[in-house]
Amino acid sequence: MKISEIGEFGLIDMIAGMIAGHRDEAAESSKRLIMGIGDDAALWKGSERTQVATTDTLVEGVHFSLKFCDWESLGWKALAVNLSDIAAMGAHPLYALVSLSLPGDVLVQDVASFYKGMLDLCSKSGTTIAGGNCSSSNKVVITLAVVGEVDAGRTLLRSGAEPGDVVAMTGFTGLSAAGLKRLQSKGRNNARNRAEIAGGGRESESLLEEAFLRPRPRLKEAQFLAGKGVKAAIDVSDGLLKDLGHICESSKVSTEVNTGSVPVHPLLKEYSGRNALKLALGGGEDYELVFTASKKTLSKVKEGIGCPVTVIGKVTGKSEAGKLIIRDEKGKVVSPGKYGWEHFKQS
Repeated sequence: MKISEIGEFGLIDMIAGMIAGHRDEAAESSKRLIMGIGDDAALWKGSERTQVATTDTLVEGVHFSLKFCDWESLGWKALAVNLSDIAAMGAHPLYALVSLSLPGDVLVQDVASFYKGMLDLCSKSGTTIAGGNCSSSNKVVITLAVVGEVDAGRTLLRSGAEPGDVVAMTGFTGLSAAGLKRLQSKGRNNARNRAEIAGGGRESESLLEEAFLRPRPRLKEAQFLAGKGVKAAIDVSDGLLKDLGHICESSKVSTEVNTGSVPVHPLLKEYSGRNALKLALGGGEDYELVFTASKKTLSKVKEGIGCPVTVIGKVTGKSEAGKLIIRDEKGKVVSPGKYGWEHFKQS
């Protein structure tokens, strides 16, 4: 059945039923929600903690293609990219507001799958969907706003880097970009691509594709960083170097990165070969964390964060504020080229 057959209010009733049936009464956000879907605006009880809010939009043909992205994964990712912004502030998520613009020939079951993906991530992150909007459009446009909160004094900011800090990152970057390339190429020649990764098989394929389709925002890890005294962080959405550059600019510091220290996942090396490092430096949409910290703080972080943490550079000073110096494995300064994503700017 198409959504044009049940109309806006029929679609809203279905969505409201899914959310009501999923509500986690044990979650802090559910306990504080006074009014969700059903009135002109959502109501919830506030607190003395610092409030955090973010919003993001996914546009069909710009951020995703339904040719290789299923609706359930799209729901997961739409929430994940917003939760990653909440994570980058060291905050806990509370509520999400979801606005959908959809063509009338979209199937009702696809919208249900979309919400299933979001609700699965809601369960894992403690987030409650508190409301939203539906409208018609000639393409799929998804806008989410997420509200969270953080203890005073534990906010992670782009402006918190200091000279003498080391630059570190969680996990691995580049896998999402490789996953996207794989999904795009599978559409052109699926049989050939199934055998492309030597010895990897379907499991390797799925790891790459999951990195793009279902990223895991580093919520707990970011809260751990904030609790250990880290002050500066950003999530890797536009590319490792580009996002680190935002820290340099906001903190008014210069930074050096050694590309030989950037961790490259073995699977990325298998799949991308010579391009592996380039994808790790500028692929984007990995939603790992890049942060700066003193060496003493970093040692505390590594003891208990529960994920790989790698030092990739250092904050050098304030004499050339905003400058990002890239060195290769031999220490030679190299041109970073064009890495990372930027809207409205053609390559």
